[in-house]
Amino acid sequence: MRFARFLLAAPLALVATLTHAGDAPLFVPQWLGAQYTFVDQHQSSLHSPYAGPLSLHARSDTRRSDTFGAYFGVALPARLQFYFDVEMFKGGGVSDATGLGGLTNGDVIRAGTTGLGKSPYVARRFLRWTLPLGDATSTVERAQDQLPGTEAVRRIEVKVGKMAVGDDFDKNRYAGSTRTQFMNWTLFNDTAWDFAADTRGYTDGVMLAWVDAGWSLRYGVYRMPFHANGQRLVPSLRRARGEQTELTVQPDPDGWALRLLAFRNTASMGVYRQAIAAARASGSVPDIAADERPGQHKYGFGLNGELPLADHGDSGLFMRAGWNDGRTESFAFTEVDRTLSGGFQLSGVHWNRPGDHLGVGVAFNALSPGHREYLALGGEGFVLGDGALHYGKEQILETYYNLSIGKHLTLSPDLQLVRNPGYNRDRGPARFVALRAHLEL
Repeated sequence: MRFARFLLAAPLALVATLTHAGDAPLFVPQWLGAQYTFVDQHQSSLHSPYAGPLSLHARSDTRRSDTFGAYFGVALPARLQFYFDVEMFKGGGVSDATGLGGLTNGDVIRAGTTGLGKSPYVARRFLRWTLPLGDATSTVERAQDQLPGTEAVRRIEVKVGKMAVGDDFDKNRYAGSTRTQFMNWTLFNDTAWDFAADTRGYTDGVMLAWVDAGWSLRYGVYRMPFHANGQRLVPSLRRARGEQTELTVQPDPDGWALRLLAFRNTASMGVYRQAIAAARASGSVPDIAADERPGQHKYGFGLNGELPLADHGDSGLFMRAGWNDGRTESFAFTEVDRTLSGGFQLSGVHWNRPGDHLGVGVAFNALSPGHREYLALGGEGFVLGDGALHYGKEQILETYYNLSIGKHLTLSPDLQLVRNPGYNRDRGPARFVALRAHLEL
């Protein structure tokens, strides 16, 4: 751990020293890109015979969100690279980004809690090291957190520092970017995967990978928050950590891919059944936060697939399935214990708009028996709490059209329909209409 802390602190000083000394361009930081995303989303009014503090608003609601990002990287000696990203979020999500397992604006995950403010913050700050295992190389284009050049097809890869766990796990070419593809959380991530993160979606950790021709194996361990949906992270990985392993099988770099994910979290978490028992004994409403105890675990599994069909892979199918044990409280991402999603992306080349894309996706979210009973008795999580629950699976339909305007700008009208919002048959359906603008340089 002392070595990891050294790696987290050393790069900035090293880069500054070498650049000041006028060394070769190897040490000169490179601007890798910038982005701005604007979302204007409207939620229609919905049937709501009762409501709790975390319910979708019964009356219509319109919110706007803005995210800004600037991304930098520098090549260092000994096959090391250092990346540094700065972002800023303004605005908010409809219904204060509560009332759903599959929330409808993926950029809101970067909003943080009310007390975090709206000023710029460091999103990523990490070192990447690679060890070639063969002579074959592939070309790497300039992109966010990706320096241009070549790298070995077969390699060992290590990342240490501050990053998002989703940078390396559960990736999908057709459903992996909330800024250009699906906006619903359940359609760009496995929502049953309660990955380690602070309130904005970032954490500190280590990722190890063995990348070979046709397959790769990754392992990551990251810091968990002190409390559910909290910004402050536990400093010791012995006390709390999120671990995940993912095997990716992709025989052809442009062909089908299948990813198998397993994760295990250790943190000071509450247990739904114990919170329910304590509430019944005292005649009160269950409170999972009051039952948090160190050393609790949550584990789960995920399946992620993509299948290119035509247009050089620009049109294809995707699917995800996820499951966690649902014994301990949802802690870092959202309140989903089982999920199944799928859909397609269609290239606009078929109507002479090769830069455009049409996407359609459906998703089903579910809760464990203990989680649903906790909510039915009036308990609250960090995004759910209707005060009661007539349980039903949350059902989501989303469609978007990504209209390319020049090389750098896209506009995307987006429509979402959610049945049983927050897993409650007594509420909804809920409808969401949005216009998204994304500028990327």
